[in-house]
Amino acid sequence: MGKIYIIDVTNRDGVQTAKLGLSKLAKTLINIELNEMGIFQSEFGFPTTHHDTMYLQANLELLRIGVLKPIRLAGWIRAIAQDVETTFKLVPDIKHLNLSTSTSDEMIQGKFMGKKNRGDILNTMLEAVNEAKAYGADSIGVNAEDASRTELDFLIKFGLKAKDHGAARLRYCDTLGYDNPFTIYQTTKALAENIGMPIEVHCHGDLGMAVANSIAGAKGVIDGGQDAYINTTINGIGERAGNADLVAVILAITKSKGFSEKYQLGNHIDLSKSWKIAKYASYAFDVPIPINQPGVGANAFAHASGIHANGMLKDASTYELYNFAELGRGEPSFVETGREICAGQYSGISGFRYVMDQIIGDEAISFHDDNEAEQILELVRYANVEAQKPLVEEELLFIAKYPEITKKILTLKPLDY
Repeated sequence: MGKIYIIDVTNRDGVQTAKLGLSKLAKTLINIELNEMGIFQSEFGFPTTHHDTMYLQANLELLRIGVLKPIRLAGWIRAIAQDVETTFKLVPDIKHLNLSTSTSDEMIQGKFMGKKNRGDILNTMLEAVNEAKAYGADSIGVNAEDASRTELDFLIKFGLKAKDHGAARLRYCDTLGYDNPFTIYQTTKALAENIGMPIEVHCHGDLGMAVANSIAGAKGVIDGGQDAYINTTINGIGERAGNADLVAVILAITKSKGFSEKYQLGNHIDLSKSWKIAKYASYAFDVPIPINQPGVGANAFAHASGIHANGMLKDASTYELYNFAELGRGEPSFVETGREICAGQYSGISGFRYVMDQIIGDEAISFHDDNEAEQILELVRYANVEAQKPLVEEELLFIAKYPEITKKILTLKPLDY
């Protein structure tokens, strides 16, 4: 049987959400937390976007020194040869790419106004795949944007051509959230059977079915004889009504009725990291976790009804499908209600050393002298300017541990005109 792998796209699709964004440092911390959780791949950014260049290079350096292993870091670009050339010019060490193009007649007509047809889309995509292979990409995924409104015969042709030229996966994008679990199952099964290579499912929540569609789509791929890759975002943050939520997808795979007996994850995922990564993404995006969010919402383990509370107190499994501790919940959270010293863009050395001294545990940082502390503080000031919010413990620790890499992450180089 095929296996299911998770590709998280928070740092690509999540940051495309209108009115939201992430600092480069926050994107880096999300990559680290995804790695700790055991996620197969992070779509970590846009290698043709100049303001992402230093961040992408810095994260690839974290990969080289072992901080970001075994997770794979993949860039998203348009499926045109020029984008591939720009990618390897700006980020020469990148090894994994997803090349995206529209495949539905609605999008081809709407975007290109009759100037391109299906044949043009195929040829341009193949030129991009060939270029990526020539530059030495280790893996190439081809993305069929608006696949759920694309005729099946053309999707199969699209996938077969890409496979023949060296693509590793076809990404089936339900770009408008148009599919339902029944249609996506039939389509992905047919794609897997007829193309003969792994299929990604990328689902949006416009009709509230992103998680259900992702699970049904993955089932279709595996029933069709191939490995399945599900795209997720943390807390479901994404364009319009969002994407398939990372934690909900993992819970559905591992906890839903009878599913995991046949359809299993291809690598171990540490579910106990769920609460930590959901909290951090909520802070970084400045978007509260919905109260009813599966697993990590404030009410996910809250009971008020007398019958429910009575049953749960006798045996938690009567009204809880899984235990809160499995998701890393249960530890008390402390909120400062008195005097508070924050590390920010105008912090002084005394206040900064006080903040760092409050960090306890195995990762606590000690400075030899004020000079060393001042160097780290200067980076903290820059990080605060970029994020425009106080830095949390994980961010302060990262800066203190990797100051040279932090410099790259915080560096924005305007174009030379």
